[in-house]
Amino acid sequence: MRNIVNQTEKLLQRDSIVSGSLLPAIFAIFSRWGLTGAQQMTLLGISSEKSLYNWKNQPEKARLTKDLLERTSYILGIYKSLQFLLPDPELANRWLFMPNDNPLFKGTAPMERLLAGQVVDLAVVRQFLNAQCGGS
Repeated sequence: MRNIVNQTEKLLQRDSIVSGSLLPAIFAIFSRWGLTGAQQMTLLGISSEKSLYNWKNQPEKARLTKDLLERTSYILGIYKSLQFLLPDPELANRWLFMPNDNPLFKGTAPMERLLAGQVVDLAVVRQFLNAQCGGS
């Protein structure tokens, strides 16, 4: 029993370290993108403004769910791909908000696709950008 408790404490400590660095990075990206609180909540898949506030002020206390880790992974990947494709930081940050004639976006801004709220929407935009970077 003591071994299980020790393992659990290690996992919680690791989650605290990960969330303590992951979420501030995500919120920095959101700031660069100029997202509202509601938009941030949609991309993170949360419905509580209180959770968003708590995550911003005490990120190490956030519970890292599989969904949150998946969403943040896509967000980081999207940001990284944009920085690679568009070395001008202002242009890279604006790209998400510019109408796009690629059939994937149907003339709307990629951010509209991201704000549909489903993990798959994040994945689709991430895959599109990865392909543009020369990935598969």
